[in-house]
Amino acid sequence: MPGDEIEVPKELREFMFEEAEETILGQKNGALKQYRYGNLHIREYDDKFLVHTDKVDPRVNPIGHLVYDAPEVLIGIACGIFTGLTTATKNSNKNSNKNFIANVLASSLMSGYLAYDLTKKMKKHLE
Repeated sequence: MPGDEIEVPKELREFMFEEAEETILGQKNGALKQYRYGNLHIREYDDKFLVHTDKVDPRVNPIGHLVYDAPEVLIGIACGIFTGLTTATKNSNKNSNKNFIANVLASSLMSGYLAYDLTKKMKKHLE
């Protein structure tokens, strides 16, 4: 099932595919490096590799990857944008320009992170 991770001890380094490409795409989760090989997402730690299969390769279809493999990121971004627009519309004439921008950014970041975190916990609970 996509999302399930397999732990591979680092002693079996020959398991690593030569065609695997180092990437910044994906959550590192404390890994030293991460790689992609097709739909495989490989995280390298000091003593092991953690490997899982994504439904969609983000290098080929980034939006599809967000929808199917990382909906928490998409929901966090959407909530942040929605909150920012709502805050900007409601408070456009109430604050100085400096406070206005700070309020919009703070509310956007907070709601985006909370939506991301809640969705990630729900996703983990449902797996």
